[in-house]
Amino acid sequence: MFLRTILNTAHRMVYPFLSTFARGLGVDISTMSYLMTARALFGATSPLFAPFADRHGRRFGMLSGFAVFTLGVGMVAIYPNLYTLAAAVILAVIGKYMFDPSMQAHFGDRVPYAQRGTALAVTEVAWSAAFFAGVPFMAFLIGKYGWSAPFPALTIFGAFAFFVIWKIMPREDPHHERVTDSRAGYRAVFSSAPAMAGISIALWASCANELVTMVFGVWLEDSFGLKLAALAGASAVIGISELSGEGLVAFTTDRLGKPLALGIGLVGNALASILLPFIGQTQVGALIGLFLFYITFEYIMVSHIPLMTELVPTARATVLSLNVTGHSIGRAVGAFLATLIYQQFGFLFVALLAVIFNIAGLLALGIMQRKTRTTNHETT
Repeated sequence: MFLRTILNTAHRMVYPFLSTFARGLGVDISTMSYLMTARALFGATSPLFAPFADRHGRRFGMLSGFAVFTLGVGMVAIYPNLYTLAAAVILAVIGKYMFDPSMQAHFGDRVPYAQRGTALAVTEVAWSAAFFAGVPFMAFLIGKYGWSAPFPALTIFGAFAFFVIWKIMPREDPHHERVTDSRAGYRAVFSSAPAMAGISIALWASCANELVTMVFGVWLEDSFGLKLAALAGASAVIGISELSGEGLVAFTTDRLGKPLALGIGLVGNALASILLPFIGQTQVGALIGLFLFYITFEYIMVSHIPLMTELVPTARATVLSLNVTGHSIGRAVGAFLATLIYQQFGFLFVALLAVIFNIAGLLALGIMQRKTRTTNHETT
């Protein structure tokens, strides 16, 4: 959880401070939007690295992730400009998407499915911790030392994380039988209809989330003139909402069943999306709306991951990496559309499109459940 908070802070700090980074670099917000789209598209390359964890072990995958992350953020620490920032956000997301599937597969190897939702919910606290602790700390550094100040700190944290994994992760792993043919893992995933439907849920849910996440900071600035400290406070509110979502998952997902919990999350996020522009006409209402939006999205995310860990057990890291690809493509689409729709039509249309994407996710969940029942029937 702590190590993922480092990765997630770097991943998330761009959103609330999109305008701050743009001003510091002397570029417009559209340039930053394209950069975020590129980041998401590069994140979609995560399946290229999935065989590392299945073939060389979970430890190797986690170490590789932090090595790439530290290299990326270190470039901005040494020479801050638009080009090194572009390289940093791309390498940081690749490093994150190398680390996360390896870590999740590590838990999948060890924790029984009936308790896996609770175990993975603990690691998912890193998302909310990034928003209520990591992002405000980065805001403090930016306010005191300038837009590039977070990157030297992240470089130090990344090097520390690499050292921690090197020391505490066992070199030999009796819980994981390494595969010898990486292509077999890909074939197993692509031939599994439930797995492909599950990956599409990641795509649709991330489309919806990225639409709102990309522009919420700009929306708050435009609507209420909120500045750096207030935006950090908004990030903390979102972090608390996500922590609440992770707590709900820990207590309910294993009891309700993963598919039902995921469906509840998708419906809740659709409702929160359509509510947000109407109650967001005051600062308090906007923060309440963001709280509801992010608590329901976190419920989706943390219910979805344990469900995916069991769809193709023989290629666990591969299916989780392809699931990350679904999220990355969804974020790329959302990032591309968000500022375009916001600037042309306003926040209401951003919220309406997020509802449509959540409905698509619900349809994919229905397909996944039907295909899973058919597959199980044919097996028996």
